This record gives sequence, structure tokens and C-alpha cells, in this order.
Amino acid sequence: MGGVQKQRHTKGRRNKRRSQIKLLATNLTNCANCGRVILPHRACSFCGYYKGKETFKIKIKTKKKR
Repeated sequence: MGGVQKQRHTKGRRNKRRSQIKLLATNLTNCANCGRVILPHRACSFCGYYKGKETFKIKIKTKKKR
């Protein structure tokens, strides 16, 4: 058997329930080393630092010679 409603819910009650269904903005923080905007709790992809310590080295791109 299916879920057959006994009484209809009002528009207000429906809208109160749907008010929680929304998109949230992403929280961003600044890198302590270079100051760029990054996602929290992640190493900076621009300088390679996390919490003031270098976690990985960033390779510097060089220009190709013609």
C-alpha cells in the first residue's frame, strides 16, 4: 500500500520545511604564507604550505625556448 495522506498540509507548513533546502556559500580562508584564498584545512596549492610548514614543493614552470 502507498502513503495516502489523511489531510493536506498547508502551504506555510510545506514552505517552512523547504526553507532549509538551499545552496550554501563555500567557506574560504587566506593562506598564512602567501595570503591567497584557499579552502580551509587544506595545503595551499600555490605555495605548498599548511599551518606555517611546507608540505610539498611547487615546481616552477619555465618558458619554452623557440
